[in-house]
Amino acid sequence: MAHFPRILLAVLVAAHLLGFISLAEAQFETRGTFIADSPARANAIAVGDFNHDGKLDLAVVSSCCPNGGVSILLGKGDGTFLPSVNYSAGEQPVSIVAADFNGDGNLDLAVANSLSTYVSILIGNGDGTFQAATQSPPLPGPENFVSVGDFNNDGKIDIVALSYQNPCKCISVLLGNGDGTFQDPVTTEPPSFVATAIGVGDFNRDGKLDLAAAGTLGSENTVYILLGNGDGTFEIGASYAGGQEPISIAVADFNSDQKLDMAIADVYDGINVMMGNGDGTFQAAVAYPLSFTDWVTAVDLNGDHKIDLVAANSLIALSELTVFLGNGNGTFQSGKSYPAGTDAYYVAVGDFNGDGKVDLATPDNRDDDVVVLLNTGVASFSPTTPLVFKKQAVGTKSAAQKVTLTNTGETPLTIPAMKVADQFAMSSTCGKGVAAGKSCTISVTFSPQSQGTKSGTVTINDSASSKPMVIELSGTGT
Repeated sequence: MAHFPRILLAVLVAAHLLGFISLAEAQFETRGTFIADSPARANAIAVGDFNHDGKLDLAVVSSCCPNGGVSILLGKGDGTFLPSVNYSAGEQPVSIVAADFNGDGNLDLAVANSLSTYVSILIGNGDGTFQAATQSPPLPGPENFVSVGDFNNDGKIDIVALSYQNPCKCISVLLGNGDGTFQDPVTTEPPSFVATAIGVGDFNRDGKLDLAAAGTLGSENTVYILLGNGDGTFEIGASYAGGQEPISIAVADFNSDQKLDMAIADVYDGINVMMGNGDGTFQAAVAYPLSFTDWVTAVDLNGDHKIDLVAANSLIALSELTVFLGNGNGTFQSGKSYPAGTDAYYVAVGDFNGDGKVDLATPDNRDDDVVVLLNTGVASFSPTTPLVFKKQAVGTKSAAQKVTLTNTGETPLTIPAMKVADQFAMSSTCGKGVAAGKSCTISVTFSPQSQGTKSGTVTINDSASSKPMVIELSGTGT
């Protein structure tokens, strides 16, 4: 199975999320994993409310075998999701985006297929289901990335698709007709340049969408600015030296000067931040080192109205999501990492449990599932992952596993209630609260009453969140 580069659109959801998240430190715990089996190799995620119930859902594209597809996981509103319902796409789909292509108020999906010369369009019914995929007009080559924007300012959503494969290593814009169909592609092929990552934004503030394209130019890696003409075509603008292997681009205003900036994820160089001048040019890159970086997303994670960065980076048999909190002036703090499966290389964001804080979701390509990390605000957990007990004989009690809860805030954290469910027992030193900067310990044991796999939770009600925090528990009775 090839390891396809993942490329990111300008993550404009950051501005939307600023309006409702509450001020808190960004701490994350793994809420759980959810199977995306359409059929395997989860690759990318689109987030949206597909059934209009006010709870965010996930559309996960899987690339295996070679016919992959899309898994729809409807959200329960507590950070968990219903079992997936699967839809076919093209051959080996690798990228997905959600938007309303026909103006009916329901979210639809567009999927890039790395072995098919078309984009698959799945029209949403508004109840969480989708119609069978149709094909866009033919594209010059198989596509590795898809995103959206209004590139001709007609109020209809268009698609931008990127191919870095023969026969056309090019960028194509499919202008939307507003009814879920699209016009023939308008193709841009920068001379001697192979783009492997693009970001979308109006970089020169002329009201027309532009592209930032990072990739290879001969033996050199380069970032090109492609200035939009307002009709789906582009002119070549300024260029800059790139990293070793650029793989995704996040676009946002990092210093609140009303000029778009960008962060480029590079497999070997980490995150390179380039500040925009507002005229289509950028300042020299500032590097934030990170090992084996696969994705970067820009969003305000802690409610301080400063854009943060979250990157997916893979180690040997372990992946992490690394958070770089923004200082509001275009610089970022050192990264803080959280475990995220075994092969995660995409980051989606949204408030998955309705507590007003931005959570994270990442597809685990190796384990064919989605890992969801909930933002626990000022309550920091160690470990951040669920507690998994070894096999335990029925009628006996396991040794205790412990979780340290730290109040990273500046005011006391009150804990009105804490309880454990199912065949587990709990004790705690937390009492009714934890002082600012202090920690307490939660100890859990497993006492199976019957054979088989058991699961449970420690549920914590506290003053930092409008929704309970949860420590997931699992074990097997023998």
